[in-house]
Amino acid sequence: MTALTRAPAGVPRQAAADTAAIRTLGLRKDYRGTPALDGIDLEVPRGTVHGLLGPNGAGKTTAVRILATLLRPDGGRAEVAGFDVARDPSEVRLRVGLLGQHAAVDEILDGRQNLEMFARLYHLAPRAARARAAELLERFGLADTGRKPVGAYSGGMRRRLDLAAAMILAPEVMFLDEPTTGLDPRARTEVWASVRELVAGGTSVLLTTQYLEEADRLADAITVVDRGRVVARGTPDDLKARLGGDRIDVVLAEDADVAAAARLLEQVTGGVPAEVDAAARRVGVPVRDRVAALTAVVGALRDAGIEAEDIALRRPTLDEVFVDLTGRTPEAKAATAAAPAQETEKEAGA
Repeated sequence: MTALTRAPAGVPRQAAADTAAIRTLGLRKDYRGTPALDGIDLEVPRGTVHGLLGPNGAGKTTAVRILATLLRPDGGRAEVAGFDVARDPSEVRLRVGLLGQHAAVDEILDGRQNLEMFARLYHLAPRAARARAAELLERFGLADTGRKPVGAYSGGMRRRLDLAAAMILAPEVMFLDEPTTGLDPRARTEVWASVRELVAGGTSVLLTTQYLEEADRLADAITVVDRGRVVARGTPDDLKARLGGDRIDVVLAEDADVAAAARLLEQVTGGVPAEVDAAARRVGVPVRDRVAALTAVVGALRDAGIEAEDIALRRPTLDEVFVDLTGRTPEAKAATAAAPAQETEKEAGA
């Protein structure tokens, strides 16, 4: 990791062009003697989406709050847009936007009024506030909402308005803390499209989410944290490759054939242990040569007289990678050791 840097005396107070959007080194935060962050190293290149994943209580929201200057770290270093979050918090705040887990817009006002209000709070002059609100409404596909109050918006529209409000000052770095929690699939897709537009416009994004499909769709790279420590990092494809590449899943027509099919798949793939879900009559096994393995499995099942309802060749999902790394699903409750951090985050409204 590149060393953290500070601009020399006399240099204009702006981020160097070649610095990362976000960089941390040994970042620590303790709650009641329990580490929420236990020495996190993180580097996010400019113009990318970086996923920060982990079970509840793993330290994701604590990291976001520190990087957004809402909490002070207890140790280590962190820079955002080239500025130290502890030494230059005001400089960081001028360059970041934060979209939390709960909507921050006023439901009585309409979208335009909300954006103009936020722009005025950021000290934009009235004419500039109106112009910026109109620009953002157009950019996020909300220009035709008229005077409809935000309370009548769909979930996806409200979240897009939230994103627009966070973009009033065109931040260099955007923190998205579980931005699609509670949204239906259509609304989630709308938010994803808006995030891609942000990145295309030059904004760097740090995304925390428990929807691993979201990270798979949006993130250029992912860091997985558990109990305040980094347990893996890489691109989504890199992380999936940890589980051995492709998989063949077979759903049997008869319960009685499950055990025999498992033995058969193990033989065909050279003794690799098969995973069995007896209740679903499903047998799965990792494979390397996907086409040859699929052909061999189909032939072996046919020769053995075992009928399959479905045979699928697929790659591991991030959900499977997540469980392999942490032993828990993304939605699982945090371990007892992380409970103090979880409680403190809830008290802080994270």
